[in-house]
Amino acid sequence: MKSNLIYFFCLIWLSSCSCEPEDIAKLAFSGMENIMGEGFMPSEEIRAMGRFQGMSVNLSQSTVDDEVESTIFLKLENGDPAILGNQPEILARKCAETYLRDFEKSVDYQKITVQFIQSDPSNPENVAMQEYTFDTKDF
Repeated sequence: MKSNLIYFFCLIWLSSCSCEPEDIAKLAFSGMENIMGEGFMPSEEIRAMGRFQGMSVNLSQSTVDDEVESTIFLKLENGDPAILGNQPEILARKCAETYLRDFEKSVDYQKITVQFIQSDPSNPENVAMQEYTFDTKDF
């Protein structure tokens, strides 16, 4: 009976929490940055450059002929078509430069690939992708 009562009060306490989903997401991202390094998550500055609706990062390391190659994949989704249509390679380079400047462990990677992904709102299966790869030493 006593454990049921404690469970009941814990349930009431948790359900009365007025936490904002944004606060929970910020906490999760800060935990991720503590593990991966400061600046791992793309900044709002990058989002604003192309008015991107979604952003994500993947880190990859592969071995080919006993040579290790590590790559950062910066995936930017559903940006403003007017901005993307006007010299997307220059925008990709600016996004890569900004990301590498902010990510403290960027020196551990040889390449950065910026992917612009556009999906059709009326048909999500219809997707277009542009991809640009740069050497990190060029920045």
